[in-house]
Amino acid sequence: MSGAATLMQRLGLSDDELMTMLDVDPISVITDDLDHRSEIGILLTLTEEAEDRAGGAVLRRWLRAGSRPPIDLLLARDFAAFEDALSELAERGFVLRGGG
Repeated sequence: MSGAATLMQRLGLSDDELMTMLDVDPISVITDDLDHRSEIGILLTLTEEAEDRAGGAVLRRWLRAGSRPPIDLLLARDFAAFEDALSELAERGFVLRGGG
């Protein structure tokens, strides 16, 4: 499995979300011509521990939770803020609270 496919599966991303996050066109995704994208390796490394500690389902839920969900950071290509959000999540012990 390619790094992009692993990242999509780990985070529950759609094709459109992946394209926006990496700022690539559909052809690049279809042909898996993404090896030159350093963001993939970095995000795989950043999210691996979170997946190991919390599990994939919790990580995917966290990505879309809250008033400013971390998916918004990825879609805005604010990878530093996403890294900070992952650090905060790890410090809190992967606790998710209901919305209401």
